[in-house]
Amino acid sequence: MARAVTTRRKSLNTILAWAVGLLIFFPILWTILTSFKTEAQAIASPPIFLNFNWTLENYAIVQERSDYMRFLWNSVIIAGGSTILGVIIAVPAAWAMAFVPSKRTKDILLWMLSTKMLPAVGVLYPIYLLFIRLGLLDTRGGLVVVLMLINLPIIVWMLYTYFREIPGEILEAARMDGATLKEEILYVLTPMAVPGIASTVLLNFILAWNEAFWTLNLTAVDAAPLTAFIASYSSPEGLFFAKLSAASTMAIAPILILGWFSQKQLVRGLTFGAVK
Repeated sequence: MARAVTTRRKSLNTILAWAVGLLIFFPILWTILTSFKTEAQAIASPPIFLNFNWTLENYAIVQERSDYMRFLWNSVIIAGGSTILGVIIAVPAAWAMAFVPSKRTKDILLWMLSTKMLPAVGVLYPIYLLFIRLGLLDTRGGLVVVLMLINLPIIVWMLYTYFREIPGEILEAARMDGATLKEEILYVLTPMAVPGIASTVLLNFILAWNEAFWTLNLTAVDAAPLTAFIASYSSPEGLFFAKLSAASTMAIAPILILGWFSQKQLVRGLTFGAVK
């Protein structure tokens, strides 16, 4: 009887998990399908799901209108650069909070996290003026710094959580063997926290890749990433849904492929330290 109840519960959990997964994935699926429709089919009522004439015309038009590879390269540099710079800064900060805590450590962590609650539009004007004064407007370097600062609280929090699961005795043994602080972090702590660091890198790369507010307001042409590439398909006359869907599919395809191939590492890192 108990086994039957357990089996039924597992089956219900599986069905619920699939239902939630499909619900989350459906907008992405609909965007991909719409990208292969004509504009008339894209706005048809009732909506057409699979029974339509598949076409690659939207992708051809998008390629003709825009330099996709330039936008893609900008996204790679901005997302990758902000993530790497953030990890370089966050690793020693998280080490200090995890292994040399003070009475104010938790307060500092909470304060850092509270900055994520600040509406971005509230600081847009001063940052915009600062970028103009420093000559950073529409530059990849400026966006790297901004996105790094935006995601830094998350990076520090995640690394702090992972580092807390590493026994401090191991680091003490390294010090007794004569390891310097640099060697302790690089050759002892970092290799042990590779799953956590990897998941942190992946998550923050995705967050930086998908960032739209700052990229649309601080770029114009030269440093515009894929978020600006998508936005370029809106116009005062309205949205061209099929072409917009094609541009969106081209923008999310690289990050979807990255997430698919790194899902095991991401799950492993996100559950790092959950089971002892």
